[in-house]
Amino acid sequence: MLPLFKKAMLTAFGAGLLFPMIAQAETSKPATDVTAQLNQAVLNELPFSDTRSFEDARRGFLGALPDGRVLDNEGHVAWDMAPYAFLQADAAPDSVNPSLWRMAQLNAIHGLFEVVEGMYQVRNMDLSNMTIIEGDSGLIIIDPLLTPATARAGLELYYQHRTKKPVVAVLYTHNHADHFGGVKGVVNEEDVRAGKVRIYAPEGFMEHAIAENVIAGNAMTRRATYQFGAGLTPGVRGHVDTGLGKALGSGGLSLIAPTDTVPDNANLTIDGIEIEFQMAHGTEAESEMMMYFPQFRVLNTAEITSQHLHNIYTIRGAAIRDASSWSRFIDKVLVRFADRTDILVAQHHWPIWNPEDITHFLEVQRDLYKHIHDQTVRMMNRGMLPGDIAENLQLPESLNQEWSARGYYGTVSHNARGVYQRYMGWYDANPANLNPLPPREESRRTIDYMGGEAEVLRKAREDFADGDYRWVASVMRDLVYANPENREARELGADALEQLGYQAEAGTWRSAYLVGAHELRHGLITPKHVGLQPDLMQALQTSMFFDSMAVRIDPEKAAGEHLVINWSITDQGEDYRLNLQNATLTHRSGELDERAHASVSMPRAVLDNILLQKTSFPEAVESGEIQVEGAVDAFFGLLQMLEQPAANFSIIEPVGEQP
Repeated sequence: MLPLFKKAMLTAFGAGLLFPMIAQAETSKPATDVTAQLNQAVLNELPFSDTRSFEDARRGFLGALPDGRVLDNEGHVAWDMAPYAFLQADAAPDSVNPSLWRMAQLNAIHGLFEVVEGMYQVRNMDLSNMTIIEGDSGLIIIDPLLTPATARAGLELYYQHRTKKPVVAVLYTHNHADHFGGVKGVVNEEDVRAGKVRIYAPEGFMEHAIAENVIAGNAMTRRATYQFGAGLTPGVRGHVDTGLGKALGSGGLSLIAPTDTVPDNANLTIDGIEIEFQMAHGTEAESEMMMYFPQFRVLNTAEITSQHLHNIYTIRGAAIRDASSWSRFIDKVLVRFADRTDILVAQHHWPIWNPEDITHFLEVQRDLYKHIHDQTVRMMNRGMLPGDIAENLQLPESLNQEWSARGYYGTVSHNARGVYQRYMGWYDANPANLNPLPPREESRRTIDYMGGEAEVLRKAREDFADGDYRWVASVMRDLVYANPENREARELGADALEQLGYQAEAGTWRSAYLVGAHELRHGLITPKHVGLQPDLMQALQTSMFFDSMAVRIDPEKAAGEHLVINWSITDQGEDYRLNLQNATLTHRSGELDERAHASVSMPRAVLDNILLQKTSFPEAVESGEIQVEGAVDAFFGLLQMLEQPAANFSIIEPVGEQP
């Protein structure tokens, strides 16, 4: 049995993994006096007397599920707002930044809301919003959430308050899973095939929906547990919010391929509803579109705008986004639609309800991304390094006092580093940093230079008492890398990370700090595998499958080998020539080699079943589902060279063989 690609298609949202809630709140420590004072000071720095967002978020409320609780078909909890009841307290506790507390309270307002008659939104029943529009004959759904269970529950909630009409169209605004993964909760594939339901998406949607997480998906998934706080217990010392939304819905994803690609900036009429589209490719997502509804005078900005600073660089890991282009697309909709818009909605957060506020909001969002981009580049051109820029770049007061510019998801700090990386890469041009020692060796020598482990701990405890948590966390990182078995270092490092989490305004930073603290104290959070996602597997292009094979080649096993394998997908007429040489696997499409060591042929369904672990390559060969001509050993030899990546590798201590 060769369990290949078990993790290959896990998305950045943790699909395929279920993280049990950890007893983190029971082992956490209270906020120190330093943290309490810093958080209290936030109350005097920001305009907390401005409560319009709460009025805006509640406006149009029609109803909610009790506790927002959703069960999937197997009876598992897919969504539950009851654990967040602690957010009903007015004042933020010492262990939560008051600004993040405010956003967490806003993201706890959940249910079905009317935007205008004929347009509705399901909010905070998953990470994203689902928008429902009443057409002439049925419903148009924009972005059916992350999981089928939450999408189905959202639609059923709508039916409790409105006439039950069939869904006739689905629009995917962009290629992130929280905007398409629940599609089979609102429509079935048979109706799509029969033409009863049309599915619309921007150009490049399918390619990018699948591709982003194929090559580096394993690492992204593991890192996403830190970004989203997977496994953290909701509570005043645990998970409070992601910034972008409350949390992630639990369960597998679904995907139905679009029937229609929306042309760039097209005007379409779907079931009697006129829609003017504005593309925004290569910004928040590689494939993304906004839309304007003339009859409603409503602009939907998808995820190009949100009620906070988004990620130019996302800490789970992804390609750096183009902040300058992002700003330009916001300005385009400002020019094109603002004077015709009465209400602005998006696929996260709550609407903006009047034209003056809409113009102001779009200007703030436009200038927010451009300012971070331009000032990072300005400092970069003065020779400043990423850390210097992140520490010194500040928003002008006119932006800093805007709630919609606060860093609940992205931050000025890590976004500035992202802009630097987009232009300059990882190297800061100082030759001392061109070929540094590997992390564990550097940490060992650093601790030795600082006087050894005991002396470092003594000094770090003094710094912790002074509230210098950033420095303590950094020094304990080195000590733990030098000696992962040093229990005192792990505990002190966890204490420092925990206080930084309590102080963080960004939900993502809070989660990362608190997950790191837990894993220093207790070891890795162990996930349970809940299965791969068939829709995503079946949408995987065969060439992407070979790319995924290539990044799993173990060079020691492949050393000195030269193999040529023909690979044919018979029912799709696809031919590929695979070449293993120099411990590197490459492939060519549309080509076969007469001198290949082996020729392998199979229908695509067999490959899908292998990806889904319903069978294996040896079993499929033995059953005759895969035909191999030539040297069977060459084919199996190639498969044996593939490494199975660790799904739950360590982040806060060394990984792999150490010097």
